[in-house]
Amino acid sequence: MNHHSFDAVRRSRFGSPAILVLEDGRTFLGSSYGAEGETFGEAVFTTGMTGYQETLTDPSYHRQVVVQTAPQIGNTGVNAEDDESDRIWVAGYVVRDPARRPSNWRSTGDLGERLAAEGIVGISGVDTRALTRHLRERGAMRVGISTLDLDPASLKARVLAQPQMTGADLSAEVTTAERYTVEAVGEHRYTVAALDLGIKRNVSRRLAERGVTTHIFPASSTIEQLLEVSPDAVFLSPGPGDPATADVPVELARAVLTRRVPLFGICFGSQILGRALGFGTYKLGYGHRGINQPVFDKTTGKVEVTSHNHGFAVDAPLNTVIDTEFGGVEVSHVCLNDNVVEGLRALEVPAFTVQYHPEAAAGPHDADYLFDRFVELVEKVEAR
Repeated sequence: MNHHSFDAVRRSRFGSPAILVLEDGRTFLGSSYGAEGETFGEAVFTTGMTGYQETLTDPSYHRQVVVQTAPQIGNTGVNAEDDESDRIWVAGYVVRDPARRPSNWRSTGDLGERLAAEGIVGISGVDTRALTRHLRERGAMRVGISTLDLDPASLKARVLAQPQMTGADLSAEVTTAERYTVEAVGEHRYTVAALDLGIKRNVSRRLAERGVTTHIFPASSTIEQLLEVSPDAVFLSPGPGDPATADVPVELARAVLTRRVPLFGICFGSQILGRALGFGTYKLGYGHRGINQPVFDKTTGKVEVTSHNHGFAVDAPLNTVIDTEFGGVEVSHVCLNDNVVEGLRALEVPAFTVQYHPEAAAGPHDADYLFDRFVELVEKVEAR
């Protein structure tokens, strides 16, 4: 088969030729998957073998080009129930072997077609194992995918002109424009004010199952606005970007701590609360992304398999009580792969965090009890 006939088969069967170029010049050739065009972002990999729809619609992946390490993607199609937000947030998508047709009783559409409909530029036919190994060794880095400019040197030059994730303030780009409410399921027990830094729908679902009505506020909200709903507790949501830039949410968290209102933070919210308690944050080499990360809960002594999506972490000593402006604080959870801080617990004010995702969309439910722990914390404060 000559070059031209091969190219014709490739276009009809797999999509147009596409190219992926990392900022260090490493290049991968493939075929378009989703929309044609070009896109730029930070290349990261996620190890989940299921849950691609939840990954794509997670606001924490804003401005990131996601590499799926699982080789086959799209087998179960897409549906309207599994979205974690109103849209796909990834900047680009990289897969090895996309499904030719979906097969699942819940499927209402094809993943590739949905990517195209939402303008998400992707690439398929890539050796994602080699790409993942490269990112593990060199770290997450900027990347470009294009079906328009297939010259590696030209695309690399534009990749290098893109902003870094370090220093990126992104919560304002993913937050809700207006406050909205998710009512408790069954009897109403408590009211939570949630700061939307990139919240996923399963957070409010998990709280609703426990009789909690959740008011979701824009990221720029003030403590006075949160207090208007007379919350029994405050929640700091997950989200994208560098926590070192999030000064407004940090000041809000400090105001909540000062008033001794129960406070729970997840992922980006954990980093915000960590900063409010006086700790620094730093960027991980390639981050934790997937649904199989082992975490040790120092409170219970159990090891949990957990869902992660974070590229930054809190800098705190692991095995001592740290004296802060708000009293003693200790690290409550630790990642067993690399000893990264995965949770904090305040000893004198009602506040705790986890760096991973107990709402588990997608992922294991080992950490679902943390929402019970949050409700129990509210109960203790109410009983005083």
